Amino acid sequence: MVAAFVVLAKCADWLVEGAVDFALRLKVPPILIGIVIVSVGTTTPELAVSVSAALSGNAQMALGNAVGSVIYDDGLALPLVAFFSPVVVLIDKGVLRSAAIFLITVDLLAYFMAFDGTLSRGEGAILVVGFVCYLLYTYREHRHGRSVVDEEELDHEPRPWLNTILLMAGGLVGVLVSSKGIVIAAPIVARAMGISNIIITLVVVALGTSIPEIATCIVAARKRQGALAIGNILGADILNICWIAGASAVVNDLVVDTDVIHFMFPAMILIVLTMLGLMRIGYRFERWKSLILLIMCVTYLAVLLSTNPGAISAHEVP
Repeated sequence: MVAAFVVLAKCADWLVEGAVDFALRLKVPPILIGIVIVSVGTTTPELAVSVSAALSGNAQMALGNAVGSVIYDDGLALPLVAFFSPVVVLIDKGVLRSAAIFLITVDLLAYFMAFDGTLSRGEGAILVVGFVCYLLYTYREHRHGRSVVDEEELDHEPRPWLNTILLMAGGLVGVLVSSKGIVIAAPIVARAMGISNIIITLVVVALGTSIPEIATCIVAARKRQGALAIGNILGADILNICWIAGASAVVNDLVVDTDVIHFMFPAMILIVLTMLGLMRIGYRFERWKSLILLIMCVTYLAVLLSTNPGAISAHEVP
């Protein structure tokens, strides 16, 4: 399973690189590359794993991976921006305001939908529509001359068409194959270690599929592009709930133990609200704020490992 995570991260990186070159050749505005293509690309592992899990009947992995990835994106990937950035990251007020409203809305809506332990196909479709609305809103904001995230200058020439296509195709195939391996291996590892699938899902799988976001944050921060990394995380948070959880529910109703639902959703909403509140203070992302988020992430892990929610769940895959 470790090898599958390594392949997953590398192939997702290829997919993003190919997508950026593809967008450059089609003359897609850089802001759309940063928000849409990069965000969609870095969340490809989560999408592939969750959809594969849903098709395999492992609802806890499908939904837990999406929700858990938001927690790790905000509590681990985002703090690395401040730790690795040589300068204080400034945050655009308009960007934060619009992203916060959308993110809080979809998080609360998803929790409300899954409150009874089931995220149905119809509810998943609503979340997917929300994802489409997010894309349209992003495009509309660009057309009106307002950026949703600070964009990184793309000063390189795109690769030849053949290389771009091969890079995208190879990355996509690698992501799909490695994600399938993770879905197969995770329950086996859980049984061998004598722990529940939900622990493997919310700790190992969710953290593993967040590797692209973590890597992107580190690289962007070191290049003094911290605002781009923050925008990518905000976009990934929205995509994880709207697109990944929604698409997984569309392919198969997600029935999850209510103890798991009422553990992971409140934890996610709490860390999201804290993140947005810290960003609102001075519209600067500083290291002390990152430390708070990191402590929250570690606390979440400690509580998760000690309480083991849903350990005796009728919905777990045997």
